[in-house]
Amino acid sequence: MSSKSGDRGNRKFKKKSNDRKDQSQQVHSSPSHSPAFAPQPAPIQQLPQQQPSSPEKEKPKEKQEKAKESREEAKDGPIICPGHSRPVPDLVFSKETSDGYFLVSSCLDGKPMIREGQTGDWIGTFTGHKGAVWCTRLNATATHALTASADFSVKLWDAVTGQESYSFTHKHIVKTCAFSEDSKWIYTGGKEKKVRVIDLNRPEADPTIFDSQGSIEHIALSPDPTVIFSSSSEEKFIRLWDLRTSKSEKQLDCLAPVASIQLSMDCGLLAAAAGHHLHFWDGKNYELVKSFKLGRPIDCAAYHSAAGLFVTGSSSELWVRAYDYKTGQEAAINKGHHGPCRYLAFNPSGSSYASGSEDGTIRIWEWAKERQQRERSKSQSLADEGDLDAGADKQSSES
Repeated sequence: MSSKSGDRGNRKFKKKSNDRKDQSQQVHSSPSHSPAFAPQPAPIQQLPQQQPSSPEKEKPKEKQEKAKESREEAKDGPIICPGHSRPVPDLVFSKETSDGYFLVSSCLDGKPMIREGQTGDWIGTFTGHKGAVWCTRLNATATHALTASADFSVKLWDAVTGQESYSFTHKHIVKTCAFSEDSKWIYTGGKEKKVRVIDLNRPEADPTIFDSQGSIEHIALSPDPTVIFSSSSEEKFIRLWDLRTSKSEKQLDCLAPVASIQLSMDCGLLAAAAGHHLHFWDGKNYELVKSFKLGRPIDCAAYHSAAGLFVTGSSSELWVRAYDYKTGQEAAINKGHHGPCRYLAFNPSGSSYASGSEDGTIRIWEWAKERQQRERSKSQSLADEGDLDAGADKQSSES
């Protein structure tokens, strides 16, 4: 894994690496390969602030206020995370750990990355795949990473040292992967039309295989540790796999082929994007809770109960849209990407969400700041209306 320096750069693991190393050794690792080092990508960029062409003290008061407002709006914009050179089909935040939380992203350039979750600062790149990486996941403690690739492999990484721990060979392109909650098992799926269940305590052993009739494009955990979900864009339903019987015991029917599925951070709701519809199922009893029909096809979606929002991305536009979960009313439109949004994820607290785009960038949108910006705009509009009314009253009295 390449990083800002050989010891993980600015990651807080520098101070707690011994503790985290002890945790990482709980997951099996075979003799590791020395990581290759790659050039450091460009630093994190904030949206550019407008600079005055001459000192503000020389400007009229109105222009000073306008310049100040422009800087505030730029400051409230998203965090832009460059570094990838091709589309970003997947990203996810880790849970809170003793070192904070992290963001991992996949890329069709074959170079998945890990970043500080709050700031988006680049930590390092996992180097070793020879094909596009479609999915990247961290375990519950963020000590290990898992990557699924078009090179017919899934790789297990030590997320503290950046070294490759193991490579699992498949027979076709691998599109998705996941850790079990206890980090003892991993689940993979792809063009092979099989879900593989691999015991990390016995990585050399043959995996348990679940046969599916469609390509496996997404796998999501369930609050029940004996069940996992999978979806395929070739099917109009979500499969529930019973890990005890190795069979699909139940299906959650959708109104269109399923583009993506994602379990909320609190494991409460499973969101499924299917055509113009977004379905929400209870993660525990598998009952349909809500469905929304939107004005465009939905390719990805994420929900967080603390935020009270769900966010969507569509291949038909360049924007990320946020909606109020209770009412279904549109709450925000995030503009800035130069390509369609491919994946969305909330941070652990629900205060921000990240979008990965066809344009190769990641943007972290801070919901609290967006709300403040809208309140300022609303207040300014009301103030402007008040000025107009006052001016009209003055003219009436003079006449």
